Amino acid sequence: MKDEKKNEMKNEMKDEKKSVLITGASRGIGRAIAEAVSEAGYAVVVHYNKSRRSAEELAESLGAKSRPVEVLQFDTADRAECREKLTAYAESHGPLWGIVLNAGIAADAAFPGLTGEQWDSVLDANLGGFYNVLQPLIMPLCRKKRGRIIVLSSAAGLIGNRGQVNYSASKAGLIGAAKALSLELASRSITVNCIAPGIIETGMIETAALDKILPAIPLGRIGRPEEVAALAVFLLSEAAAYITRQVISVNGGLV
Repeated sequence: MKDEKKNEMKNEMKDEKKSVLITGASRGIGRAIAEAVSEAGYAVVVHYNKSRRSAEELAESLGAKSRPVEVLQFDTADRAECREKLTAYAESHGPLWGIVLNAGIAADAAFPGLTGEQWDSVLDANLGGFYNVLQPLIMPLCRKKRGRIIVLSSAAGLIGNRGQVNYSASKAGLIGAAKALSLELASRSITVNCIAPGIIETGMIETAALDKILPAIPLGRIGRPEEVAALAVFLLSEAAAYITRQVISVNGGLV
């Protein structure tokens, strides 16, 4: 009887359409993750805050391939808005399989000139967004007793970065929060892991001094968003069920 029940559960998991929310999915790494996750067969929930046109174009692109996709808009720094929209989503759609916390902002400045607004805005969006997005979705996930949470940190959160004290602090905080949450959720078969990208080809590096950065990267090139997305797809999979509380770097060997 036990074997039959296990087989029934396996078949149910196989047939169920698993939904994955990706915050900040309208561009850059988030967009690449959304496309790769969709290609892997998951239903995708595309989140955006201000880039409505890009999010709708992505949704149309995925929908044109007959892939399930929905769009959600909210500000990850706005706790009340996150709770309202995510609670409503969970009540109408049920628990998600995966949550990829990718949305984030940067407001760079040397620390002596860093304003209080720059500090608060980055911490509120990046680190505050961890609580604001996850907290309304955790109990449905716990009741389901399985799922995946992936947090996008950064090389800056591991080694720091000049002119990014606020950004580095927020990304380091995400690592601590994710590791603590992984301990709380492990008994419910929910994994929590961090991906720490290095220098990736996105809009965030448009003003970076690549001639000075590249010598520090053993592979001698910047990364592609698709290379980060490939890891996210694996961490969402059943094959990654025994991987939790980890920080995995995608940085070409940057130290």
